[in-house]
Amino acid sequence: MSLAITCIFALIRKMSRYIAKNLSDYNQLYAESLSNPSQFWGEFAAQEFTWHRKWDNVLDFDLTKPNVKWFEGAKLNITENCIDRHLATKGEQTAVIFEPNDIHEQSLHITYNELAKNVNKTANMLKANGAKKGDRICLYMPMTPELAYAVLACARIGAVHSVVFAGFSAKSLSDRIMDAQCSIIITADGGYRGAKITPLKEIMDEALESCDCVKKVIVLNRTNTKIPMEYGRDVWWQEEFEKASDVCAAEIMDAEDMLFILYTSGSTGKPKGMVHTCGGYMVYTNYSFRNVFQYQEGEVYWCTADIGWITGHSYIVYGPLSAGATTVLFEGVPSYPDMGRFWQVVAKHKVNIFYTAPTAIRSLATCDINLVNQHDLSSLRKLGTVGEPINLEAWEWYDEHIGKQKCPIVDTWWQTETGGIMISSLAGVTKDIPTFATLPLPGIQPCLMDENGQELPGGEQEGRLCVKFPWPSIARSIYGDHQRYADTYFSTFPGKYFTGDGAKRDAEGNYRITGRVDDIVIVSGHNLGTAEIENIINEHPQVAESAVVGYPHDVKGNSIYAYVTLKTDGSNHSQLENEIKDLVSRTLGPISKPEKIQFTSGLPKTRSGKIMRRILKKVAANELENLGDISTLLNPECVKEIIAGKRQGG
Repeated sequence: MSLAITCIFALIRKMSRYIAKNLSDYNQLYAESLSNPSQFWGEFAAQEFTWHRKWDNVLDFDLTKPNVKWFEGAKLNITENCIDRHLATKGEQTAVIFEPNDIHEQSLHITYNELAKNVNKTANMLKANGAKKGDRICLYMPMTPELAYAVLACARIGAVHSVVFAGFSAKSLSDRIMDAQCSIIITADGGYRGAKITPLKEIMDEALESCDCVKKVIVLNRTNTKIPMEYGRDVWWQEEFEKASDVCAAEIMDAEDMLFILYTSGSTGKPKGMVHTCGGYMVYTNYSFRNVFQYQEGEVYWCTADIGWITGHSYIVYGPLSAGATTVLFEGVPSYPDMGRFWQVVAKHKVNIFYTAPTAIRSLATCDINLVNQHDLSSLRKLGTVGEPINLEAWEWYDEHIGKQKCPIVDTWWQTETGGIMISSLAGVTKDIPTFATLPLPGIQPCLMDENGQELPGGEQEGRLCVKFPWPSIARSIYGDHQRYADTYFSTFPGKYFTGDGAKRDAEGNYRITGRVDDIVIVSGHNLGTAEIENIINEHPQVAESAVVGYPHDVKGNSIYAYVTLKTDGSNHSQLENEIKDLVSRTLGPISKPEKIQFTSGLPKTRSGKIMRRILKKVAANELENLGDISTLLNPECVKEIIAGKRQGG
């Protein structure tokens, strides 16, 4: 593409009519997106991105199968849209600000020119180690620039990246490597997390004891930890990177080719590898980023998530970079070296847009307010939350002390499966309503369903949240198991995507998410499958069975409550509790560890043997007044025993 054409595209992006500037714009765009979705998304995609070949059809879908294709026949490479097309006009603009874990280590400002060279070198490093189009590559890395380079390098050469959060255990890691049949791993000797070092290579080596598909392991030296290197398999990132050329042509991809697999917890115990594809994901993450955050040229944007989660994929890497933004990548944690670290970083880099989790806000709100007030937060213009609904108290603290009551707050609702933000206010454009996600983005058609499978009419309602029309970034499948994808998301309400969440809608069409209605618990913004945790607890030799539910937690939003029935009850409960928590922590990772364990002589079951988790959730939450009719249970007497045990244990 010539310089002149590139400049024209840059001008169009600034002037795009598809970015709402006021409520009237939003209403018009939303109406257009409903009346002719193919025209709406086709025009936006044509104006905003570089394509090697235009599509034959904007959209082809059948949600009863389910089968969805966006921009079918189009050819592109997402990294050309995240990097190359910006070089003529923004080459020396900062693309990524890296803020290290150690407050005394120097920050890095990586320009788009430098990003291009580093991604190309990483891509050539991967190819030199056997990577090719279609290969699955697992990234188990700390939050350093090299993780972003690796993500983009995979996309550059047409390999499929599978990022695993660097807090998962060896067992969880090996499950994901084997499911995706990854041939190459990129990891590090260790990763900094506050005052601790996570031994990433050690965990990876343990995981690879049960993985026969891995041919090469590339290791970044981040913490100078002494580690074993297996000859012929393990190589050092720095050595391989140094040898690589900084010129790498982008692989031409079909719009429906896989871009990445990202695992999320499943209610059946086995993690689900959600498949996202190149074209639609690129279009929607760009569109949602620019609309929700109302990004303006030159603003500094910071999403505090980890790239190991979908938030980091969509709103640290692909969305901001495709929009030509400056995005902050933070290696540390909000509590190190003290609970003022977030605000120190905001002041240091003059952050304009700040996007974090309600869990972090609740935790920070309990600290000395001087940890906030000693830092200059005047650069902030827009705030956001992600991962779970934000409660009123946390929203008000965020608004008063961080936004100084001058920054709009976007409370974004979306999922790993949706790829991008679905329901949210648009910063300064549509109305913020505390505790409400508010309105759907243009192109998103939510609906509420009753328990009988009937769509509830418009206006004030409460029901199960579904989406009745596809959007560009919808996950296309579960890797290797399309039937599970169909059963999980499209069988409860045929022809509609079932989110697994309940929601309320007010008379003006604003949505408030009320929480999960399936066997997933959101803890600190992370989806945890209860069945997966139960499976591990049941591996303890003294456990007969268990049931895991979520319960409200002041800081985390929700936490894990485990009911455990033992084979014999003569054991030391305190010791067993520690053993079970340690087993879950070692197997699945610390984030999955139960907060509370209650030992029981039995679990409430229907006469067909189904555990009544609905009752257990209410007991865990101390909602004891409305348990419903328990007389039809197989063992109603155990409910009274569980309630008594709960009261005794607090």
